[in-house]
Amino acid sequence: MTMITAYRGPLRSTDLHVDDSGGDGRPVVLIHGWPLHSDSWAHQVDALRDAGYRVITYDRRGFGRSDKPLIGYTYESLSDDLSAVLEELDLTDVTLVGFSMGGGEVAAYCARKGVERIRSVVFASSVTPFMSARKDNPEGPLGKLEAARMAASLTTDQDAFFEQFMTDVFSADGELQVTEQERQEALSMCGDADKPATLACMAAFGGTDFREDLPKVTVPSLVIHGDSDATVPFEGSGKRTYELLPDGRLHVIAGGPHGIPVSHADEFNAVLLEFLEQDFADGRGR
Repeated sequence: MTMITAYRGPLRSTDLHVDDSGGDGRPVVLIHGWPLHSDSWAHQVDALRDAGYRVITYDRRGFGRSDKPLIGYTYESLSDDLSAVLEELDLTDVTLVGFSMGGGEVAAYCARKGVERIRSVVFASSVTPFMSARKDNPEGPLGKLEAARMAASLTTDQDAFFEQFMTDVFSADGELQVTEQERQEALSMCGDADKPATLACMAAFGGTDFREDLPKVTVPSLVIHGDSDATVPFEGSGKRTYELLPDGRLHVIAGGPHGIPVSHADEFNAVLLEFLEQDFADGRGR
């Protein structure tokens, strides 16, 4: 474990909690979803490390063991944080794996910083390309009233909100797809989140438009999404993300809810490892 300074300010810096497995393998950076932290990748870290990869995880600012500043929860700032991790550890030939909100960081980083350090990327249950439903984005899966209801519910009773949210994240067709212990572990991570950060990040992932960012993700890309995801539905998110990527691949997990890295860990890991092992030297394209 180490702390990496993502932002140095005149009054206070922002430090991020980073775990790095080390070793000589190709680096894989796992970017967690909202409102969890990097421990949510427990099912992936050992599998990747055992396959010979160098695995890096970090807690998003405002969550887990990272600093919790009052500001900095736009995707511009969050992708700057990701950039700080890559630069501080001097990572190249990297695969970025973004789950849910983390998919936005992947898209924003590639669009803003370029892909010089990046070998490939993965969008898992990603909030891309644009969650907000409006006239110019009718396919967006998050309506204005639903977004307002979520924010109000989180503000009024955070514990009750997370209790229901974590049930929904791991459910498909009304049936929980994980053990109760796994759901409780996720709830415990929610308790480590800063409330202002959770609200600000909710606004960010619900209202940020990545439709112009995704075509700039020119490296080989994989979209993994569950077809029973009620939190970030496949038709409005995963399918559209795949269609906007210049060099995309798609894997749909049958019966998969939103939280597929936990609920369908074996299938998720197998697909991820297969993608990581591909040799892209023979050219790009579908």
